[in-house]
Amino acid sequence: MSKNNNKYSTIDYGSYLGLDKLLDAQKLRSKDLQEIPAHDELLFIIVHQSYELWFKLIIHELESVIKVFKTNRVDEKNLGTSIARLERVSEIQKLLLDHLAIMETMTPLDFLDFRNYLFPASGFQSFQFRKIENLLGLDEASRVSYGGYHYSSPFSEEQQKELFSIKETGTLFDVMEDWLERTPFLQFRDFDFLKYYRKAVEKMISKEQEAIKMSSYLSEKEIQMRLRMLGSTDTYFESILNPEVHQKMMEEGNFRLSYKASLAALLINLYRDEPILHPPFKLLMCLVDIDSNMTSWRYRHAQMVLRMLGRKVGTGGSSGHDYLKSTGDSHHIFKDLHNISTLLIPRSELPELPPALKEQLSFTYSSSINK
Repeated sequence: MSKNNNKYSTIDYGSYLGLDKLLDAQKLRSKDLQEIPAHDELLFIIVHQSYELWFKLIIHELESVIKVFKTNRVDEKNLGTSIARLERVSEIQKLLLDHLAIMETMTPLDFLDFRNYLFPASGFQSFQFRKIENLLGLDEASRVSYGGYHYSSPFSEEQQKELFSIKETGTLFDVMEDWLERTPFLQFRDFDFLKYYRKAVEKMISKEQEAIKMSSYLSEKEIQMRLRMLGSTDTYFESILNPEVHQKMMEEGNFRLSYKASLAALLINLYRDEPILHPPFKLLMCLVDIDSNMTSWRYRHAQMVLRMLGRKVGTGGSSGHDYLKSTGDSHHIFKDLHNISTLLIPRSELPELPPALKEQLSFTYSSSINK
């Protein structure tokens, strides 16, 4: 950057980015503690420092989106901004997955050259990662115990207070649930979404049951199996058709999202081609992507640890691969949005929207032209 004399203060590239501090922050313990430094320790440090920088940006984006959705009315313009920022978070997550491939250019023997100097340091001690989990809305009951210790135990009292305060002030899960519950189109004049959806499901299931029973190439045993796989309004559809069943499943820990929010998410998914509902659909897909990326990273990380350490205990005292894999199984946040796919029906079976409602879900300009 060139210096110039104007009303703005000038700064050069290195000073703006704080490169002196940044590039001097890689301290190799193997250099201090053994005769020949471990070559790959620099790689190990830089990858983890890069993670922490990206974590800082993820936190920045998540906090801004949560702030937008804490209001009782989310402006259309802010909805688009929030989608863009959540898409950015998703892209960062993909980059973090690629970081693991760079890490794997280090062999297990290369890692052993300096691993014994890392105790008891561990990724479990990353405060920013725990903050991201809490900002997203990871449920306390779903957390896998780390060596019998609470996830907040490695942190200072002040950091623990910050982590716990996120739960109190509102997570991304909380504000999204509130926003979904405010969806205005579930009941529109004479149009009762749930009533029409039930009829459509019954019609779809009846049609598919008939097709299975009339099949000439399926045996009786295969017919019965296909019918069980198809289900009915008394199987998985019942969780959305019956609020009491949904509530019971929430109490059992099978669902987190409230009944009204789940119903709204279903409506948005089914009628996502309507102009007004397309941005909300994109927003829900962002949440699904972020949740999927988190799960992919946990599994990918677990595989990398297995490759590097086998079944050894991690540097922080955890069960290494087994612990990381179990978090991939349990630490889902927006799994209810994934489950919406179970409840979808073909576009051909969708209940026709009343003209007045269809106009409400269209852009005013395009609606007036079509008249």
